[in-house]
Amino acid sequence: MMSAPGLFAGFPKVLLHDHLDGGLRPATILELAAEIGHDLPASDPTELADWFVTAASAGSLQEYLDTFSHTLAVMQTVGNLHRVAREAAIDLAADGVVYAEQRYAPEQHQRRGLSLQQVVDAVQEGFEEGVAEAALHGRTIRIGTIITAMRHADRGDELAALAIANRYNGVVGFDIAGAESGFLPSRHASAFQTLRDASFPTTVHAGEAGGLESIAEAVHLAGTQRLGHGVRIMDDVQLLDAGTPGVQARGRFGLLAHWVRDRRIPLEICPSSNVQTGAAASIARHPATLLKRLGFAVTINTDNRLQSGTSLTRELTLLAEQAAWTVADVCDVTVTAAQHAFLHHDEREDLIDRVILPAFAADTIGRHRA
Repeated sequence: MMSAPGLFAGFPKVLLHDHLDGGLRPATILELAAEIGHDLPASDPTELADWFVTAASAGSLQEYLDTFSHTLAVMQTVGNLHRVAREAAIDLAADGVVYAEQRYAPEQHQRRGLSLQQVVDAVQEGFEEGVAEAALHGRTIRIGTIITAMRHADRGDELAALAIANRYNGVVGFDIAGAESGFLPSRHASAFQTLRDASFPTTVHAGEAGGLESIAEAVHLAGTQRLGHGVRIMDDVQLLDAGTPGVQARGRFGLLAHWVRDRRIPLEICPSSNVQTGAAASIARHPATLLKRLGFAVTINTDNRLQSGTSLTRELTLLAEQAAWTVADVCDVTVTAAQHAFLHHDEREDLIDRVILPAFAADTIGRHRA
């Protein structure tokens, strides 16, 4: 079989959890920062990329989040937001991502007077240009955006209304993000009620730094369709048998774990990011592997490509190299991600049947023939 990096690079990928302000090109940050006089911790693209990874690996979510002061500083104008979104689309397509949901918090891009709608329009136009440019190079990608409200702020209702107003302008979902501990989803209860009434999809950052209470509020109070990270659901599982690769493990489940697994609420797991913030000990011991063997709906994501120095190909490769994931595992999480994308049912089925499964089947046939 081909080496993991070469193999996974050629497969179509589905990415559900990726932050726009966590995926900038280092060279772009340097150029835009120079234009506004913003000081950076390095003056060379390679050194700056290394700084972001090192600074984000301090071992806590808060220190990880602190690195965004530099990316947000250069994302405060229409032109800069357009450029960052355009480049994100191109970079994701180059990694083989065929469907991506990009999330960002419009409230964090208003320092220079932009309205929330101006932020949304600039990002959407950038994505559209990047998608068109990727197509010129033979790469097809579709991008939906997720409007994020910062969980420590009090703008949930305003951001929910913004998301709903732009449901035909590229916005496919709503999220809350930021420091999890001390800021439960109940802080934005009215926003989530508005979204449910409007039949609008939601995903909630929960079970990363916060534990079972955060997850419980996300699924029961917020009514989320997906869990951002969600790895702390393992706190509600007593492992009986870890199983072996390709074999389902056995565990004794608490009521919340049963609820999440039985209802196929997908976990948007981000392996490298979880290790950096202390939510997981290592890639080899990451809960993603056990959660998948236990029958949870696991998806694999990047979170912040800049801060983790990563891509979706790299995340899948790390799992193969350090946690014994197989091509079948990668196919499974890719299909799971497509099944839970914020698309209509027929669009999900088309993505799976026309794009994903034929690629994996062709690879299997090719290897058998070889």
